[in-house]
Formats: sequence, structure tokens, C-alpha cells
Amino acid sequence: MHTVAVLTFPGVVAFDLSVPCQVFSTAHAPGGAPLYRVKVCGPDDVTATAVGTACFQLRPGHPLGDAAFADTVVVPGLAHDAPTVAPEVLEVLRTAAERGARILSICTGAFVLAAAGLLDGRRATTHWRMAEELARSYPLVEVDARVLYVDAGQVLTSAGVAAGLDLCMHVVFTDHGPAVAADVARGVVMAPKREGGQAQFIRRPFPVQDDADLRPTLRWMSEDLHLPLTLADIARHANTSVRSVNRRFQAQTGTTPLRWLLHARVDRACELLEITDLPVDRVAERCGFGSPATFRRRFAQRAGISPSAYRAAFRFREGA
Repeated sequence: MHTVAVLTFPGVVAFDLSVPCQVFSTAHAPGGAPLYRVKVCGPDDVTATAVGTACFQLRPGHPLGDAAFADTVVVPGLAHDAPTVAPEVLEVLRTAAERGARILSICTGAFVLAAAGLLDGRRATTHWRMAEELARSYPLVEVDARVLYVDAGQVLTSAGVAAGLDLCMHVVFTDHGPAVAADVARGVVMAPKREGGQAQFIRRPFPVQDDADLRPTLRWMSEDLHLPLTLADIARHANTSVRSVNRRFQAQTGTTPLRWLLHARVDRACELLEITDLPVDRVAERCGFGSPATFRRRFAQRAGISPSAYRAAFRFREGA
């Protein structure tokens, strides 16, 4: 069985620590057999934190050294003012990586991977508030603060807090496919898969000028998702050129107009699949997809499963 070791150390973020335990322990084969063995590894009496505040003391079930022999090692985030991670933690990570283990970090856990030298020459991410510090402290790391997670092969990193869920779900999806991922997602009550390239939810100040604020255009697009909107239509509503509207969308939403529109259409489709009995073809029509085939392809690309499988996993049932 695939062993997942989740590391603990002084100042570890409690939420980040619990996420991989929850996700990987929830994954089961169709017959019910567990797919991962999860081991929390570290020293006794570790103080876990939330937003830098001490929460409780931990007593891991396994010694730190066990992580060196795991198939996957997960490094949770740590409080900004936490003590420097002990050299033995870095050595365990290097040993595991040399053995070929898959290494994951959640949020500021990327700083631990960087300190171990595992991010040198690699693209990586972390919480957007800490991205500049990571890039400044470790110039050999290609820091991308725009995304939810980065899958760089053997080493994977995620952005802050909930993005750790997305990364762990991505790993389950990659290891065992959409059916198992959908079952895990239902258990932890989240969408089966968000794209790693999706922008982090970073607060971006709108321009001072009212006529440069895209919020009216975003509301209009959300209300008219069923229409065959073009880039020219969007620029016309925003009272600007195609080139300018592209620039404004990048500045204010972190993505392009047409990609924002696609994401909005898929999100609306998810809502309709969850709360209505509309046939899939009618959902495609209501959400502005040109054909049911296009809808199924686009939905699967973003959600990771087909519309029918999504409905089976997330259909709202009163009293459920």
C-alpha cells in the first residue's frame, strides 16, 4: 500500500497538517480497501498553530525518521514566526527525495522544501502573501504566486490554506482517476478538482477611475451566460478596445475574459447539476455552451469528471 508521511515540527499549521490526513485516509478502492496508509511523523509535544496562534500540543504516532521511507511525504505550512525547522527534518526530506519519493508542500511548507534544496531550479508556489519572501530568500526557485498549485513532477507545491485540499485532490485524481477522486470529494464536501493554474483568490485593488472597474461587465456576463458572448461583445460592454479589456481582466481578475467566461459557465453548470433535474443537454444550453459535446469536454477539463458523474456525486437531496 502507498504510504503517505505527513511531517510535524514546532509551529506547524494545524489545518495544513490535517488536510492530507483527511484526504488520503478517505480514498478507497471500489471494493472498499484503503488506497493510502497515512503516518504522521515527527517529535513528541509539537505545538500546532492557526494564524500564528498556538492551538494545542501534538503527539505524532510515528518518529520523524519513518518519513524517509514513505512513498509520498507532505510538508504542511508553518507559522511565520515559528522556530527554524530542524536540520534533521531537512535531511529526512533529502533522503526521501533521493529514494524517489513524491514530495508535497502546503502553503508555507514550500519554505521547508526550499531550505532542503528541493525547489532549486523548479517552479513552485506558496501563499501569495509570502511569495515575494520565498523568491527573495531562495533566488534559485521560480516562484509563481498566481496559481493554486504546481505539479513539477516529483515535487509539488500548493498555495495557502484551502489550496492544500486542491493539491491533495489532484494527487488522488492523478493516482487513481476521476471516480475515486469524486468519491473522496463527496466525503470531504468539495469540488472534485480545481485546475492548478487557476488564480489564487488575491485581493486586487480596482483602478480609481469608475469607468475602468469591470464589476458591471462581470455582472452582465454572469447574467447572460446563455448568450454566445464574444471578446468583442465583452469589450463593447466595457466601453473599451479588445486589447484594453484583456489588460483590465488580467489586472482585476487574474485571467483573460474568455477564460473567466468559461469558468463562470462551468460554475453555473455545477450549480444546475446540483439543484435541478435538467437533462445535461439543457444544462449545456442554459450555460451558453455551443453543443452538448463541447459542454462535456469543457466541463471534464475543469471539474475532472463528466457532468453526469458530477451530478451523481453532488446532487442535492433534501434530508441528505
